[in-house]
Amino acid sequence: MTQTPEQPDRERRISDEIVVDAYDEVECAIGWHCYLQDRLHVPFEAYCTTKRTISPLKVGEAVQVVGMAEADDCMSEIFVLVRYGDSELAVPLGQLECQSGDETTCEAVADWHYWLARGYRY
Repeated sequence: MTQTPEQPDRERRISDEIVVDAYDEVECAIGWHCYLQDRLHVPFEAYCTTKRTISPLKVGEAVQVVGMAEADDCMSEIFVLVRYGDSELAVPLGQLECQSGDETTCEAVADWHYWLARGYRY
């Protein structure tokens, strides 16, 4: 397994902006949820990069992210809402690659992907 190299700027943003006052897993999860709620400018396009048994998305499938899942649903990992048929469905953000033209949105998604790739958990 290839280890994702440390990125000092991203590490600093995570520690200074996202989990700065988090003293336990719940506070860490809420920090991530708030950060992403503020930074993801929805709707935006994304595509599935990873198969997950908890999600019906297929690798390569394009989706439109329309919002964040409720904070209570993001206590173990971050979920976002995507348009799926005639409804909205919560899927893991770690499963999606940002295709937005908005730099802030894609940076926030990349921050979450980095967190996961480094093996960090809350």
